[in-house]
Amino acid sequence: MGNDIDSNGPEKSLRDILSELVMKIASGRAAELLKDMMETVLRFGRDNTSIADLKLVSRSMREIRYAGSVFQRFSGVRKVAVFGSARTKPEEPDFQLAREFARRIVQEGFMIITGGGAGIMGAAQQGAGAEKSFGLNIRLPFEQHANPVIEGDPKLINFNYFFARKLSFVKETSAFVLFPGGFGTLDEGFEVLTLLQTGKSSIVPIILMDRPNGFYWETWRRFLDNDLLELGLISRSDFHLFTITHDIDRAVNEIKNFYKVFHSYRWVRDEMVVRINRRLTPLALETLNQQFEHLLVTGQITQREALPEEADANSIADLPRLVLIPHKKEFGMLRLLINAINDSSVVEPEG
Repeated sequence: MGNDIDSNGPEKSLRDILSELVMKIASGRAAELLKDMMETVLRFGRDNTSIADLKLVSRSMREIRYAGSVFQRFSGVRKVAVFGSARTKPEEPDFQLAREFARRIVQEGFMIITGGGAGIMGAAQQGAGAEKSFGLNIRLPFEQHANPVIEGDPKLINFNYFFARKLSFVKETSAFVLFPGGFGTLDEGFEVLTLLQTGKSSIVPIILMDRPNGFYWETWRRFLDNDLLELGLISRSDFHLFTITHDIDRAVNEIKNFYKVFHSYRWVRDEMVVRINRRLTPLALETLNQQFEHLLVTGQITQREALPEEADANSIADLPRLVLIPHKKEFGMLRLLINAINDSSVVEPEG
């Protein structure tokens, strides 16, 4: 932090006032972060920030806070984001495929998130139903109006800024399914892939789905193969971050099986802490160490209880952990590790 808020004298009382305000509504780490946010707001004033920038920060904070409050009520349910063209008509095969996929994935206990508009988004929300849907609508001068399924629902959230909307998508989503679409669909797809490739977002399933005999994603993949990979602009392991399919069963199973044993992960300094739903047997752990020795910077994959640094994750404190120190350069290989954890049929019996 700078010295303007931390200095002695009159500024000291300002810090005391902020502390008193925060203590009335929060404690612990939450209080520290809220106080830090309030100090940042004051610095905008000290910096003589322009009205235009203040409006941007103020509105985006309100949008992010409101979206978080809507999602909080459903925090225990995993959600699948569906992207695709707003121009796809109900009679087109992709529309019908998106509607059926959403119906099927909701039956598996997931909820659906779309951009709230027409086309593929409306199809997915027809399949899921309003009760199991979220709509993250963006205000545009054309095309993007809320579809009839989600219109008027309290889980329809309207955004003015794309970045705030994208943040909500990434933060709340446990899997992404992309159908053929235009610039917006490709933008969302590449953004999510970039976040996974660079380790800025947790690895989740990315399914690129097309109608039977469609060639949209195969054409896209040829571009990756023939241009990006050939020029050395991406790595072969990056291709592990997504799956192309024309089959609803495969798409549903890819998402469902991703969370069969694997639950989630977080970083504690250089350590990757993988939460799993069932403990692995010593044999399964030994097999993982043999298969992924090349992925480790040092040491081995060990099975442990929750780390002290995870004290804020009370709801999953009882889950076993796999702890490792991997190279942080090819996150596609970490996707293979998660696959191997899920493919391991050797888990300790319950009870």
